[in-house]
Amino acid sequence: MKQFDRLGLTHALGEGAHKLQLDLSDAQLAQLIDYLALLAKWNAVYNLTAVRDPAQMVTQHLLDSLAAVSAFDGARRVLDVGAGGGLPGMVLAIWAAQAQPEMQVSMIDTVHKKTAFLTQAKAELGLRNVTIHTARVEQLQVTQKFDVITSRAFAELSDFVNWSGHLLAEGGRFIALKGVNPHAELARMPAGWEVTEVRVLKVPALEAERHLILIERAASARAVN
Repeated sequence: MKQFDRLGLTHALGEGAHKLQLDLSDAQLAQLIDYLALLAKWNAVYNLTAVRDPAQMVTQHLLDSLAAVSAFDGARRVLDVGAGGGLPGMVLAIWAAQAQPEMQVSMIDTVHKKTAFLTQAKAELGLRNVTIHTARVEQLQVTQKFDVITSRAFAELSDFVNWSGHLLAEGGRFIALKGVNPHAELARMPAGWEVTEVRVLKVPALEAERHLILIERAASARAVN
C-alpha cells in the first residue's frame, strides 16, 4: 500500500466535494478519511477492492459515491445490496449522519469477510445509522421495507430488481450506480418495472463515465398492488 498521506487525501476530498457542490464539515471529511484508512488497511489482507492507491481511492470510491448522494435526498430507509467494502453504503451513512440524520442505511453482502469489515468500520466510526446483514438479498426478510434500494456495480439490472424487489416499500425506488450507460440492460428490465431516469454523473478527477439508473414500479404494477 502506498503511503497514507492523511492531510493530502483530506485536501483532495474536500476539493472534490466542493466541485460536487457538497458542503461537508471537517468532521465528515475526517470520518470519510478514517473510513478510507480502514478500507486500505483491511484491503491488504482481505482484498476488498482492486484499487490500492489511497489517492485513487479518494476519487474512485469516496467521490464516486458522494456524486450520487443528491439522488437519496429525503430517503429514510436505504439498503445497499452487494455492499462489498461499503460503497456507496458506508459513504452514504457518513454523509447522512449530519446531512439527513433520519436516514438509516442497511448493507448486505454474502461474503463474511466483507461484512466483518463493515461491522468493524461501523464500530470504529461510531455509526449509529448503520445495520449490516450477511445473507443473500433474495432471502432477506425485514419488518419494515426500504424506500430506496441501491447497488454499485453489483449485478445486471434485471437481477438486481428481481432479487430485491420484495424488499422495496410501496412508492420506493431503486438507484443503481453504473459505469457506462447500460443500454442493453435497460432493454431487459423485467415486467412491472420501469426506468424513470438515467442520470449522468460527473465525478471530479475521474475520466470514466458514470450513470445513475432510477427504477420504480410501473404504473400498471402499482395499480395491481
